[in-house]
Amino acid sequence: MIFILKYLGGFFLGGALGANDCSNVFGTAVSSRMIKYSTAVILSAIFVFLGAVIDGKAGIETLSKGLRNKSSVQVQQSNIDPVRRSSVAVKTVVATSFAAAITVTIMTLLKMPISTSQAVVGAIVGVGLMQKNVNLGGLEKIVICWITTPLGGAFFTIVFYYFFKYFLDKWKPSVFIYDPLMSLLLTVCGCYGAYALGANNVANVSAVFVGAGMMTTMQAACFGGIAIATGVLFFAKPVMTTVGKSIIKLNAFTAFVCVLSHAVTIHIYAEIGVPVSSTQAIIGALFGIGFIKGAHVINYGSLLKVFSGWLFTPVIACALAMFLWIIENLSVNLNGY
Repeated sequence: MIFILKYLGGFFLGGALGANDCSNVFGTAVSSRMIKYSTAVILSAIFVFLGAVIDGKAGIETLSKGLRNKSSVQVQQSNIDPVRRSSVAVKTVVATSFAAAITVTIMTLLKMPISTSQAVVGAIVGVGLMQKNVNLGGLEKIVICWITTPLGGAFFTIVFYYFFKYFLDKWKPSVFIYDPLMSLLLTVCGCYGAYALGANNVANVSAVFVGAGMMTTMQAACFGGIAIATGVLFFAKPVMTTVGKSIIKLNAFTAFVCVLSHAVTIHIYAEIGVPVSSTQAIIGALFGIGFIKGAHVINYGSLLKVFSGWLFTPVIACALAMFLWIIENLSVNLNGY
């Protein structure tokens, strides 16, 4: 039972991440009716797994090591026996993964496209605070990237919009060419976005297992990729309408620009090795369209809902992780272990 429990939380988190973040990849394309929902989730599941396995190593290493003070861990572990050390590792994994997964699941049920990265980091920090072991330098790097992610999405949107619009204005294709072309571009960019999502966000699912010495980096990438793909296939639909329709109305061309900008943004951070928010990237891209078209096209009510999710997600995850850590240790103490 303990064996199942310590991996179940990670798989639960991966499924929640896939369900929430798949909307960032194909939500705009599905809402603009250029791609069927069934096609979108199948392609997302395939490419998110490929991205995790092929390109997810850097993010896993950052998140598994960057938020914890290595010297502190070594001192703590040198003072306890191997059985006790293993117990601490399992409790850390269970508290972190379940806290993040519960947070993301709640937000998904509320149809809020939130930052899974913030949920995971909040949970890791929560357990770290209970263990008095948080690397503030590593946390600072990640928080800075959280701020720059939506800015990057908006920047690339503005650049790509005018770049591709220039060529379309010169070419002026007929509707019989334009619609199939946009459908193809949205499909290709969606696949690229799913790949980048897997590469960047697999660390959120399974880096904690590497940090606890329970998996190798490659095992963690495969485990996380399968978990995310499962969530994409079975639970992705509720959040898609929030991203695809509620914030700003898109046509095929602006949907293509947003998906491409989102994919490029998170892929850059995947190469840097910092897991960032796929949701923040797509919201930044949508805000870029709003900047181009005029602020009046933005649904500020929906935007406020998204920003509220970003604000409360790490706080909720941190509090849940601390609570689960207390419950785990209380249970152990009551049983005399």
